[in-house]
Amino acid sequence: MPKTKKIRTRFAPSPTGELHIGGLRTALSCYLLAKQNDGAFLLRIEDTDQKRLVQGAEKRLVESLQWAGVIPDEGVVLSKDGKIVEKGDYGPYIQSKRLDIYKKYVDKLLEEKKAYYCFCSAERLSALREKQQARKEAPRYDRHCLNLSPAEVQAKIEAGEKYVVRFKVPKGRTEFTDEVFGKITVDNETIDDQIIMKSDGFPTYHLAVVVDDYLMKISHIFRGAEWLPSTPKHVLLYRALGWEKEMPKFVHMANILNKNRKKLSKREGSVSVRDFKEEGYPAEAIINFIALLGWNPKTEQEIFTMEELVAQFDIKKMNKAGGVFDLDRLAWISNQHIKKMSIDDLYERGKEFLEKQDFYQRFQEQNNLSTEELMNYVKKVLTVEQERLSKLTEIGVENQFFFRRAEDLEYEPADICWKDNSVEETLKLLKETSRVLESIEGENWTVNNIQEKLLALAGEKRGDYLFPLRWVLTGQQKSPSPFEVAWVLGREETLLRIENGLKK
Repeated sequence: MPKTKKIRTRFAPSPTGELHIGGLRTALSCYLLAKQNDGAFLLRIEDTDQKRLVQGAEKRLVESLQWAGVIPDEGVVLSKDGKIVEKGDYGPYIQSKRLDIYKKYVDKLLEEKKAYYCFCSAERLSALREKQQARKEAPRYDRHCLNLSPAEVQAKIEAGEKYVVRFKVPKGRTEFTDEVFGKITVDNETIDDQIIMKSDGFPTYHLAVVVDDYLMKISHIFRGAEWLPSTPKHVLLYRALGWEKEMPKFVHMANILNKNRKKLSKREGSVSVRDFKEEGYPAEAIINFIALLGWNPKTEQEIFTMEELVAQFDIKKMNKAGGVFDLDRLAWISNQHIKKMSIDDLYERGKEFLEKQDFYQRFQEQNNLSTEELMNYVKKVLTVEQERLSKLTEIGVENQFFFRRAEDLEYEPADICWKDNSVEETLKLLKETSRVLESIEGENWTVNNIQEKLLALAGEKRGDYLFPLRWVLTGQQKSPSPFEVAWVLGREETLLRIENGLKK
């Protein structure tokens, strides 16, 4: 039995901006397959397009993967002190450090006459395209430089003429199998003699990706479906370099779509991982959500941990149709993950967002609380809010009354009266409520005790008692139950707010 090739996958982004949510989905698929098969997932940085590089983007890409839990085993990684380093036996993993490697294979193709020098100017190529468009032909190079003699080529190079190197597409047809879209056959006459080495000495994506994937022993290539038309070019390069038997399996993933079923773009708003992180979505919610965009587990399960995704991921269950990016669905998935968190975990993750809120900063200034007292109070708020949160940025926002003083709550006396009850009747009911709550002391101040005693007082007149209580405690018509609110506020603050209501 031949030895099975070890599963090695790679994510190879260009550091031209923030990590796109679609890029994270690609990285996740690579990660899941590698982990499922005791393989290796590596991160390679494709920075050959030097004009489009963005300062700091490389580190932010790695940090975004780290935050999402999609951590490379090999390649470009973060060190313990937060610096970009390379790890593994197949480096360098940054393409701009591999120029000598690419030149070696370009020279090989030139020597074997599978590639050729092209000295055509930008003006000539532009004029050629215009003529082809006028004739309604597909734009492609006309092989003007293909038959230059070695002496002519040498003379042009010595004269300092700029050149690129083009791959000479052979005659015939190219066939390959994609793991999602099946068998694909292309007539080579439709394939352009693409540039494989630019005038600045940098390779193009087409050459670099083939050389790197071969030398790094990549077994599976995951990428967006928009790269499907380029794959015949890569297959031809594998063959030309004599690597056809080592060619990776291709897995082209359906595009992520907006609600109009068009490819998701930056014009629609948040599409970067960093955006979603800053909006307060937990990493596991984002991972769960994007895993289901184009992959169907064929079960009723909708909420997954990373471990469950590793166990259940299957390329055969990937869809050809694009998955729709639905923010309402993301919010629901996020809420399910938040509900599963311990209060301690929710506090640790949520405090950075809460600390940015003006209402919380004022609360801290107005109350001389120790760090521990403040933490315990926020955890009580979280206990009440947890079931309703879909983002960590929502903590406290709908219930700012938890972080206000009694005298700052704004409402009119008429607001707090239940239905046709008079102000005088409402005052009487609030006083009765205050006496009952005053009787609950110490450790007995629990949600259950508060609820039990107030419901016993109210009997069948729940609205008469609880409606005004909610108003004086929160200054709002809608809020968590007055039992929960009173528990969070504590006995002293609850009685103070009722007293303040009576005065109003």
